[in-house]
Amino acid sequence: MPVRSLFMTSSNSRIEPPRLGEPYLLTPGPLTTSYAVKEAMLKDWGSWDDDFRAMTREVRSSLLALLGEGADDFDCVPMQGSGSFSVEAMLASFIPRDGKALVLANGAYGQRSALTLEYLDRAHVVLDKGDYLPPRGEEVARILAEDPDISHVVAIHCETSSGILNPVEEISEVTYAAGRKLLIDSMSAFGAVELKPTEIRYEAMVSSANKCIEGVPGFGFIVARKSELEAAKGNSHSLSLDVHAQWAHMNKTGQWRFTPPTHVVAAFIEALRAHAAEGGVPGRGGRYTRNRDVMVSGMRELGFETLLDNRWLSPIIVTFFCPADEKFVFDQFYNLMKSKGFIIYPGKLTVVDSFRVGCIGQMDEDVMRRVVTAAKESLEEMGVTSAAPPLRALEERAKLAA
Repeated sequence: MPVRSLFMTSSNSRIEPPRLGEPYLLTPGPLTTSYAVKEAMLKDWGSWDDDFRAMTREVRSSLLALLGEGADDFDCVPMQGSGSFSVEAMLASFIPRDGKALVLANGAYGQRSALTLEYLDRAHVVLDKGDYLPPRGEEVARILAEDPDISHVVAIHCETSSGILNPVEEISEVTYAAGRKLLIDSMSAFGAVELKPTEIRYEAMVSSANKCIEGVPGFGFIVARKSELEAAKGNSHSLSLDVHAQWAHMNKTGQWRFTPPTHVVAAFIEALRAHAAEGGVPGRGGRYTRNRDVMVSGMRELGFETLLDNRWLSPIIVTFFCPADEKFVFDQFYNLMKSKGFIIYPGKLTVVDSFRVGCIGQMDEDVMRRVVTAAKESLEEMGVTSAAPPLRALEERAKLAA
């Protein structure tokens, strides 16, 4: 893409910039939300009132509808707290106390699931792929064949530590070929990346209000097969994080067991309606993919290198190597980008310095062109003449190709 066309401002942008003038959040959530989502939180709701019960029903049914064909076998259970609360609730409720999990880890969130299982005193083993290498089906099949005690596989759909979109389809195939069950942490992907149960078998998945649906933080949700929900009674270690108890109570009364984040639910309904108006999962995912493609193309033209090859890039967040130029200091780059209206994310790689740029939230490709322009200006202000990474970074990336 020619540089002059890349930095052109589009007149076709249909997304309103942050009305309060705050910077864009180029993170994997919390993210930049619409003014309509923020405005929905201005009204108070009674948690026991019929109007709020109707809102809860709308949330549950709308999320199930995103599954497409096969959704009738599932139910949706909202759960108060951050996404990690819902991940813990899923693991504790669907992995029996005498079960054993294989955790597929290639970043911080796989490792967090393993740590959660330690706290839960659930038997588990970890396939540790390091910072970013994807867990592959043949590896999973081999481990399952060698360890018949493993009952469940835990996979991260999009590992935002690196931005990789993990191959959950092939993981699912080998998991069920071995007669085991799959649990998916789709925290940062659900709503933008298809997870159709007719194409990818799983027993439960978990996500959060403040990710690809573009709501605000305050609750997560577990989407699980009704058969698994029924079988989960008595598994949980926790009163408040018991998915079966929450599900049974909601189905009986229409209410949350404990005080719900009423304003967050109201905002989420507005976000769900906007999601549907954009074309659902394909529409939302299409915008994020265009955001990624425009931003990655522009950053590469500036000399930046991505950690991942195109094959593995998710439309959620992208990891870039920091330039080798001695004048590049990430904290300064961060502050310069913030002064231009963009909050980026530090890297999480342990072997080389990096940073991340998110593609999700109320942003379009016009905004992403401005992100590239801001990066170009920031490098110039720092006196950085080359954005090329150190040789060690490229050697690290070569491991993925191998």
